[in-house]
Amino acid sequence: MKNGWETIIGLEIHAQLSTESKIFCGCSTRFGDEPNSNTCPVCLGLPGALPVLNRRAVELGARAALALGLHINERSVFARKNYFYPDLPKGYQISQYDQPFSERGELEIMTAERDEAGHARVWKPKVVQITRLHLEEDAGKNVHEGLPDVDRYSYVDLNRAGTPLAEIVTEPDFRSSWEAYDYVNHVRRALQWVGASEADMEKGNLRCEANVSVRKIGDTNFGTKVELKNLNSVRFMQHAIEYEIERQINALESGGRVVQETRLWDERAGETRIMRSKEEAHDYRYFPEPDLPPLVVTRDFIEGVRATMPELPEARRRRFMDQYALSYSDASQLTSERSLADYYERAAEAARNARAAANWIRTDLLRELEASGTPVEKCPIPPEEIGALIRLIEEGKISGKQGKDVLSEMFRTGKPAAKIVEEQGMVQVSDAGAIDPIIDEIISANPKQVEQFRAGKESLFGFFVGQVMKASQGKANPKVVNERLKEKLKV
Repeated sequence: MKNGWETIIGLEIHAQLSTESKIFCGCSTRFGDEPNSNTCPVCLGLPGALPVLNRRAVELGARAALALGLHINERSVFARKNYFYPDLPKGYQISQYDQPFSERGELEIMTAERDEAGHARVWKPKVVQITRLHLEEDAGKNVHEGLPDVDRYSYVDLNRAGTPLAEIVTEPDFRSSWEAYDYVNHVRRALQWVGASEADMEKGNLRCEANVSVRKIGDTNFGTKVELKNLNSVRFMQHAIEYEIERQINALESGGRVVQETRLWDERAGETRIMRSKEEAHDYRYFPEPDLPPLVVTRDFIEGVRATMPELPEARRRRFMDQYALSYSDASQLTSERSLADYYERAAEAARNARAAANWIRTDLLRELEASGTPVEKCPIPPEEIGALIRLIEEGKISGKQGKDVLSEMFRTGKPAAKIVEEQGMVQVSDAGAIDPIIDEIISANPKQVEQFRAGKESLFGFFVGQVMKASQGKANPKVVNERLKEKLKV
């Protein structure tokens, strides 16, 4: 809410489903191939070519719908959405309209109040109503180069034409750009988690659009909405919504009006700009696709898909908090990716200390992964070896400080913790009989400091610990050193 105004936001997400072939033909969906190399008469829209539905797209659509809490309809109908654009060679898109694949979902997300810098302050639950998730084919891609009105060339790449999409549409339930940001991130994680979509916005296999309007606080009628397109990152979406909120409020407060239109986000200029007005909006003239029968899925099919679903991220986060006594923040970070959550559970079991495993993974291991650009699933340290490292520390064989060096070497070489400790002679000395002579020597060599400590200068205790550790070449167990020093320095 800003200056007496309330923001109303609805979102549409287009997620490419992770099939190896397109939704209505056998062409590859592989990203990055030569333009127009993955095409056939069906996705080129040639006369007489007929679509055949990809069963795997239906299965992944069902996984996505179940992950987002939607009801899957046993009967849905494909429709032709008619419009002409160079990247849509048929002149229509096969989509769904009044009888979608799934609908009426209720999804609980966590969203945060944030400061001006965007840092989360307080997290709270929010329920979002999802209107529908329907299946459709993607269009191709237009590529433009050169300067407008000078040497402008446009090319069409139809490799993407016909890739399967799940379009996810919400009710206008969001009241801030940050709520929209948290929702899209939640959906991305859910789709990745269940294997329905890579949801990689850089590759274009997840795209979102926002419908934004404002109204005076207390008003019950919606204001005129503006559709925002070209939102190719979650952060850009948040920026675009913030800009659009300010633009609409300023227009209304200055006596102007908001026009229903579609606008594009220009990140370089930091502003939205008009793409087309309401008068130019398409009448898609939907009608049932005559070349495809209704899509019928049985209850057995739906329950079969449900049986293959993994534990969902929010349920796993709550379990981590209950089972491993983790904080909300720690559990959320460890369930940010399914591969990370799996890694953590295996490490915690091997370490026999869930808290220590969480700490080592969240700090040292994630730092190594981030610095090297390595995904968790390609981590050179098996989770069982993180557990082995933690056990070496807890058994007093190496110190925590040594453990950090060992982990770095494990990450660099892939060697087990025990082997690195053995090769580098790092085994920690915990035998008081071996530590006492070192302490006695340090005390004898520093009579002045001993006298000052016994006179009340307790800050010198750290000096003695440091001298003993130095003399032992870092091998003395710090806990034993502390205990024996306190005993020997008594007056």
